[in-house]
Amino acid sequence: MNNVSVITIFYLSGLNDKINHRLILFSLTLLCYCAILLVNISLILTIISDKNLHEPMYILLCTFCINGLYGTTGFFPKFLWDLLSPVHVISYSGCLVQALVMYSYACSDLSFLAVMAYDRYVAICRPLQYHSIMSRQKLIKLVCFSWLTPFCIIGTNIYLTSRVKLCSPYIARLFCVNWIIVSLACYPAETIVNNIVAYITILIYVFHSFVIVWSYICLVKTCLNSIENRAKFMQTCVPHLLSLTTFLFTLLFDIMNIRYGSKNLPQPVKNFVAIEFLVIPPLMNPLIYGFKLTKIQKKFLGHITFRIK
Repeated sequence: MNNVSVITIFYLSGLNDKINHRLILFSLTLLCYCAILLVNISLILTIISDKNLHEPMYILLCTFCINGLYGTTGFFPKFLWDLLSPVHVISYSGCLVQALVMYSYACSDLSFLAVMAYDRYVAICRPLQYHSIMSRQKLIKLVCFSWLTPFCIIGTNIYLTSRVKLCSPYIARLFCVNWIIVSLACYPAETIVNNIVAYITILIYVFHSFVIVWSYICLVKTCLNSIENRAKFMQTCVPHLLSLTTFLFTLLFDIMNIRYGSKNLPQPVKNFVAIEFLVIPPLMNPLIYGFKLTKIQKKFLGHITFRIK
């Protein structure tokens, strides 16, 4: 097959070989990854172990945290290894898998945020129909949609990338990015289909954003007329809005960096912008929900009180 790449290995040049204090950076990265694992696993186990939390909102939150673990696992172990290694390389297939994991994670996060916005819309705007609309079967379908659809969409992008003949094995990033791999193509004409599918993918997730905005417009209209609904909004929707804002800003910075990143920016700044969506949302989301949602607060406080006694 003439259009199959002969490159078998990629060199990740985002990490400066002359970087100082490599051991300190390794320790801080390991600490950050351990913190992400701790807060997400704690919240997941809290929701699973308490039957009072087996409600759609908390089940969605649980799957949201599981998705965060999935995405960070695609980055941190390899990055930690690179920090201790003199050569930063990744196999061709490993690079495509890493790109698939991290960007299916990002798209799944947006899907979960859209489903969570819809869940809050139904809970506050149509409370009498909530349990019939958000039934167990419907919830399972929404969770499967939020995981499988992004995986298939990003998988299609990755498959198309695997068919492009590449002329360079150098990726100026800390990890593999599908768009950058495509930019290494020997013949730009081969990437036309890749570009079309990439823009369709972007449009699909822009539509997700419109669903979220529509849900919150309806929520705000409903909450203005009721003190009780206002309290519900502050209790359950504010954490969601904080998560959404955090995720969209970090993802937007990464996209802007990939497409329009300035060559004048120092490499450490580019690296920080690139990994924001893999660090800040997975670390902050469990903390935001854990501190704000009353049922989870009570569960945590109950565990702490029990251990003290």
